[in-house]
Amino acid sequence: MTDITAPLPAENAMPVRGGLKRFFTAFPPGVLLGLFWIALMLVLALGADLLTPYSFTAFDLKARLQPPIGMGGALNHALGTDELGRDVLSRLIMSIRMSLLIAFFGTLIAATLGTALGLAAAHFRGRIESVILVLIDFQASMPFMIIALSVLAFFGNSITLFVVLMGFHSWERYARISRGLALAANEQGYASAVRQLGAGSARIYGRHVLPNIASTLIVSMTLTFPEIILLESGLSFLGLGVQPPLTSLGNMVGYGREYITRAPWIMLAPSAVIVLTTLSISMLGDWLRDRLDPTLR
Repeated sequence: MTDITAPLPAENAMPVRGGLKRFFTAFPPGVLLGLFWIALMLVLALGADLLTPYSFTAFDLKARLQPPIGMGGALNHALGTDELGRDVLSRLIMSIRMSLLIAFFGTLIAATLGTALGLAAAHFRGRIESVILVLIDFQASMPFMIIALSVLAFFGNSITLFVVLMGFHSWERYARISRGLALAANEQGYASAVRQLGAGSARIYGRHVLPNIASTLIVSMTLTFPEIILLESGLSFLGLGVQPPLTSLGNMVGYGREYITRAPWIMLAPSAVIVLTTLSISMLGDWLRDRLDPTLR
């Protein structure tokens, strides 16, 4: 009989080590660090309710403006407290969840809307294509920050309206890309062959054209995601974004600016998360573009 507690032979452990080595060598060091940071942000966002040491709305006026550990603070408030004694770490974790949710759904709405309009323009042509192209030019010519400020000032603010508004950011980019790639795909042999076999337009675009242009759209999504994070941060900084009692990264920066000289940690923690998150996603997008774009191989 064999001892089941005996260690695995060295030859069985080699494939595991080889797989880990191939994984770490497949990515440049900067992209690998970016992936780890993105994974950390996802863990914090998904497990925010379990990872926050305090309620993000809990006040403790006796502990207001307590510094973080590195600046003489105590362990019970690792990143310090704000002007109302709220734990900065707890608010930071909940802010990460809120900002990532807004950026994710905003990017998804923009990609879906833009891709659908781009494919519609490529398929119908004529007046429908002209109308869609006019809408694309109009969207591209207007600063989106001005549009967002106008909509939020006129209609008020709610989290649903805010997310939908973020979804209208950069949809014209997806419309242009999907339209151009769909027109190119229609000129290629595989789309014509499937059409001659009797496939309908929905099947052609959904099963053949869209999968072939998906890589370019995914790279575009990695560009839109950090843009929406920065846009949300800017609007929340101005007081037109996420409203209390909810919190976001831009919301924390907006409140922390009043105490930048007395308690800089209130503003520095969310600012660092914004910079590192947008940088990591941008680096990942550049790497994906280099890997997926056949003209760069």
